Amino acid sequence: MTSPEARTASRLLVDCLVEQGCDRIFTVPGESFLPVLDSLADCAEIETITCRQEGGVAFMACADGAMTGKPGVAFVTRGPGATNASIGVHVAMQDSQPMILFIGDVDRGMKDREGFQEVDFTAFFTPLAKWAARIDDASRIPEYIARAWSTAISGRPGPVVLALPEDMLHEAAVLSPVRPAVTRPAQAPCPDAMGTMMRMIGDAAAPLAIVGGAGWHARSRHYFTEFAEKIGLPVATAFRRQDAVPPSSGIYAGNLGYGPNPKLTQRVKDADLLLVVGARMGEATTDGYALVTPDHPDQALIHIHPDPAELGRVYRTDLSLCADMAEFAESAALWDTDDIIPFDAGPQAHAEWLEWNTPRDEPQFDLDLAVAMGTARRMIPQDAIICNGAGNYAGWWHRYWPYAGFPSQLAPTAGAMGYGVPAAVAAAARYPERCVVSAAGDGCFLMNGQELATAAQYGLNLLVIVFDNSTYGTIRMHQEREYPGREASTRLANPDFAMMAQSYGGWGKRVTTNAEFDAALEKAMTMDGIRLLHCITDIEQLSAGGATISGLRKR
Repeated sequence: MTSPEARTASRLLVDCLVEQGCDRIFTVPGESFLPVLDSLADCAEIETITCRQEGGVAFMACADGAMTGKPGVAFVTRGPGATNASIGVHVAMQDSQPMILFIGDVDRGMKDREGFQEVDFTAFFTPLAKWAARIDDASRIPEYIARAWSTAISGRPGPVVLALPEDMLHEAAVLSPVRPAVTRPAQAPCPDAMGTMMRMIGDAAAPLAIVGGAGWHARSRHYFTEFAEKIGLPVATAFRRQDAVPPSSGIYAGNLGYGPNPKLTQRVKDADLLLVVGARMGEATTDGYALVTPDHPDQALIHIHPDPAELGRVYRTDLSLCADMAEFAESAALWDTDDIIPFDAGPQAHAEWLEWNTPRDEPQFDLDLAVAMGTARRMIPQDAIICNGAGNYAGWWHRYWPYAGFPSQLAPTAGAMGYGVPAAVAAAARYPERCVVSAAGDGCFLMNGQELATAAQYGLNLLVIVFDNSTYGTIRMHQEREYPGREASTRLANPDFAMMAQSYGGWGKRVTTNAEFDAALEKAMTMDGIRLLHCITDIEQLSAGGATISGLRKR
């Protein structure tokens, strides 16, 4: 580390990131933060990954934060770069994932003159982020970085945005000491509240847990699963949090969100007590706040969350516990539960999940995605990291994939398209020893498919499976429900995605039947680098729940 007297603001910034534990940043370079790029070039502790578009940059940082529990870090330039990156900030906020976005900004003397690419970033990002600010004084860089890191990881994790005036980065930040690394506060649950919770569970006839979300990680997963298994408590996971408990566990009841098991939704409706741990109970998890209403009459609600601002914000709670997820889960696992008679509901709910989760064997289409998922389960490691964006294609993964490891699901609860490929790049860089799969629809893939160039540049191993029905399938499904037979603005003309993979130096194969899919996947699993299956599917195959165009038109 350089001495304070010799340190420029840009070098001080990089030193502060190193001290906080940053080991990787994602960027599209810009002239507005050239001093930072120059300082990073001499920093062995931080790997700089150069990407192709700022939306991909932000998605990669968001995914990296989701995997590590520490802020994923991104650098972009002002104006176009920052607005492109805003989608990742929005996803990080709605997904409760720690992230810091640094934006090169106009010189301080040009502020408020609408200079080249100038935007008031504090005003722009304040509604999207946990905190947005501008560092005008180089000597305060250590203060701002430590606060940004702490804000991103504390309570409900989320994104922070810091603007960096270009002229400030050239200054000498004399005698500005680096602040020590900050850590996430680990608040233990109140013992009295824990006792009340256990009595409420023991008195319940049909309790159900809904888990996943803010601050959830491998330790939370381990201890909460141990607790639930001990008392036979059925556990459902919130939308796109399917790795929050092992789906192989005998108490796993399935996932909520779009297209859940109808038997699970009925079980939620019939529950007399809901134990919600980490989840915010957002629109997707609650089916538009209808499956569980904010007032939930005749249904008790215990809500555990690391951020007090979330407790009681939308849902009336009968008992609230503000606690770190791992601290809560460990306390629950170690609690004496002898007074709770184990429930039969956990194993029953798991049996219902297994029935729902088992793919069919006989194809009903030339390339039947349910049958293809059976092949994927046989050939792809069950702890593979599955990365997807938004679209009906994701429903087959949500229904049939086991999500055996942690982390093993990178999918935006914000429902952003284009997330899968950048998330897979981040996952392959973070876990080079694990299998990483980018699952995408044709529309979703083309939003950030150019980041395959980033994967190729850094020699990453990615399996990409593109499901191509030449339409925006989710929107088409809604159109057929609302305006049967009147398709409008949803058709797509697509390139040969297999050839695209080959153009990046990878391997690609176009498949149209289940037999071709089986052979292509088997070959792909023997290779390294970029491997892409371009799967041509029938538009009739609209959703994993069985929706078809002809069926919707008959309603």
